[in-house]
Amino acid sequence: MAKIFNIAADCKPSIHYMVDISDRLEQIKKMIDSGQYFTINRARQYGKTTTLRALAKYLEQDYVVVSLDFQLMSHKDFEEEGDFVKAFSEAVLRKVSGEEAMPAEIRRELQELIGDSQETALSRLFEILSRWCRISKNPIVLIIDEVDSASNNQVFLDFLSQLRGYYIDRDVTPAFQSVILASVYDIKNIKRKIRSDEDHKNNSPWNMREGNEENEGLLSFDDCPRDNKELAPYDIAAKFRVDMSFSKKDIAGMLEEYEQDHHILVNKLMDYPELKNVLYELLFTGKAIPYNPLNKCIETAEMFGFIKNENGSAVISNRIFETVLYNLFIAEEYMDSKIYDAGLREKSQFVRGGHLNMRKVLEKFVETFDYLYGDQNEGFLEEAGRRYFMLFLKPIINGIGNCYVEPETRNRERMDLVVDYRGEQFVVELKIWHGDAYNKRGEKQITEYLEYYGMRKGYMISFNFNKKKEIGVKEISVGDKVLVEAVV
Repeated sequence: MAKIFNIAADCKPSIHYMVDISDRLEQIKKMIDSGQYFTINRARQYGKTTTLRALAKYLEQDYVVVSLDFQLMSHKDFEEEGDFVKAFSEAVLRKVSGEEAMPAEIRRELQELIGDSQETALSRLFEILSRWCRISKNPIVLIIDEVDSASNNQVFLDFLSQLRGYYIDRDVTPAFQSVILASVYDIKNIKRKIRSDEDHKNNSPWNMREGNEENEGLLSFDDCPRDNKELAPYDIAAKFRVDMSFSKKDIAGMLEEYEQDHHILVNKLMDYPELKNVLYELLFTGKAIPYNPLNKCIETAEMFGFIKNENGSAVISNRIFETVLYNLFIAEEYMDSKIYDAGLREKSQFVRGGHLNMRKVLEKFVETFDYLYGDQNEGFLEEAGRRYFMLFLKPIINGIGNCYVEPETRNRERMDLVVDYRGEQFVVELKIWHGDAYNKRGEKQITEYLEYYGMRKGYMISFNFNKKKEIGVKEISVGDKVLVEAVV
């Protein structure tokens, strides 16, 4: 059976294309060897479960691995302490087989806990687990996935307290060699999932070590270099040892599948409206936002995987997220956007013989933008101009083409938009007019950009706030390059 690209649940090596994470598993094992207790928290579909399952196999020669998944336990299992103790014991017994891994006396004691008709305390469970750690031939590693499934319960916090207590006393009391908790939410920020009327649950006892950097072993599209000089529509994990090559069609298909699962993004923006403002600023205005994890908004955005720290600045974490977010924000304006309606109404005139006439797109955009917004103030135009070009373009290329922003060029003054339509690429620089000298520098920059990607023609849109400006579109030559410049 041919392998497929997987975007749902964990990846299985026999049926899915896989990134080689051996190096990262070795890094995690070093943390385990040194006896660290840590968390892995990241947004969904970042590879947490895949990594944990690969890790369990990686460790089995040296450790007894107890790998649990809290989403397989019901809500009732976390309501009362006794219910949790029994459910946890059953889960451990299901996962660990053979007397070498679990001595008969430990198995018997756990079974007695399950059959006990009386309320069973967590302390009794941990006494049994401690004895198991003492007599086990190999150290025991506890891995728990989907711990946020339980995080709105006092019993869960009591469970974390017991783990922490045994961790602190492990020089005198046998305890797990290592404990790994994986979740979307940072365990230390568990209060974000807890009702405001239950403030006594807000402080998590889990304040040991977090695995929130390289040690997470996450599969990411970050930091992936371009393959040669091809103007690929999205960054691909060429940096990693991947058992396949992606075509542009494959990549576009992945993006469509990801967007169909829109609740991953939309629900988070609804739950945390402050995220929307930060992401909007990063995407459309080019505003530089310092990365400061003490800022709750930045912390939340990073926790869900929207952003990352790049040289002290907050940036969108990867190209897939960026493109989906652009499409999401623009889609919210479709119904009430006059400039989107104009692009939709005129779309047939821009494509002839399957080819997109980008110059004609610019000419019509200039005409429409001036008619709709020509009398608006400078502040309005500077904030909205670039977004409006994307709104105008979207219905013209929708369903056939794609566009994305070059992150290296996005700032307050300029932003390069790359349009891919039926295999043809167009580079459109969107910039704020700051005089002739600045414009000449912009022309030089875009010609260098074109040279890098082996293209001869480029496009520029200047948002000019000078009342004496001359709006329109002209074609100029810069060296051996041709630039189509539009002024609005």
